[in-house]
Amino acid sequence: MRTDGRESDNVEDRRGEGPVGGGGGLPIGRLGIGTVVIALVASYFLGIDPRLVMGVLGGMDTGPQTTHVPQQGPAPKPTDAKGHFVSVVLADTEDTWTALFRERGKAYQAPKLTLYSQSYPTACGMGSAAAGPFYCPSDRKVYLDTAFFDLLQQRFHAPGQFAQAYVIAHEVGHHVQNEIGVMAQTQQLRERMSERQYNQVSVRVELQADCFAGIWGFHAKRSRNVVENGDLEAALRAATAIGDDTLQKQSQGQVVPESFTHGTAEQRVRWFKRGFESGRMEDCNTFDAKAL
Repeated sequence: MRTDGRESDNVEDRRGEGPVGGGGGLPIGRLGIGTVVIALVASYFLGIDPRLVMGVLGGMDTGPQTTHVPQQGPAPKPTDAKGHFVSVVLADTEDTWTALFRERGKAYQAPKLTLYSQSYPTACGMGSAAAGPFYCPSDRKVYLDTAFFDLLQQRFHAPGQFAQAYVIAHEVGHHVQNEIGVMAQTQQLRERMSERQYNQVSVRVELQADCFAGIWGFHAKRSRNVVENGDLEAALRAATAIGDDTLQKQSQGQVVPESFTHGTAEQRVRWFKRGFESGRMEDCNTFDAKAL
């Protein structure tokens, strides 16, 4: 994947703000056994942290709190290779979605992306690297510990920069959902659904974000020639590795479809490819799809 494009001005590097004290782990104080299993599996997913989607952070015992010492003034821009890569990919998503929103007569408000290490306070609660990259709709930011890129290669066997770019594009996909009102609508559904029912909604939310990531890939390849040979295969390997069925089988030896929150490997690949092949937002309507 080519990384010689412009860098985004919306990346803030908070990796130098080290935590003091305990905490930052997965809060399980008031969760039932079944939910704990799902949450532990979800800690290795790509996509928005299921705790944030379900809106239950405020009701959980989070255990010992981590105190962060904020830097004075605005966060610096990253200067290392990983930070440069993230900045270039985020800038490319900005170009894609700005153009697509403009075609619809709307203005795209790009998200901020915060790089952090281990744990960091967010408007959605304490972010933890164990939860993987996630998007917080409350402060409209993407949070990423770049160490996850190493995990992506070592645990999920999905090396390559395009697989990493897919991670970022997926999270930006959640921001697009926030921009067009999907997040608000699904939160309203959450308030009148059981956990099992809402899991099905969550799957559709995640698959749409995968499709939106594919849309970014389509335009990055066609308009800016960013995508190179082999890049699509790298993204598909990542999507396959993080399907609910794959991860549940790895972690607990069996698959529990009713607990899925992100979709199967086959579904994630299918919806990413749909966006990648068409480049049209209209083709990413997972909510009206009869078959995922």
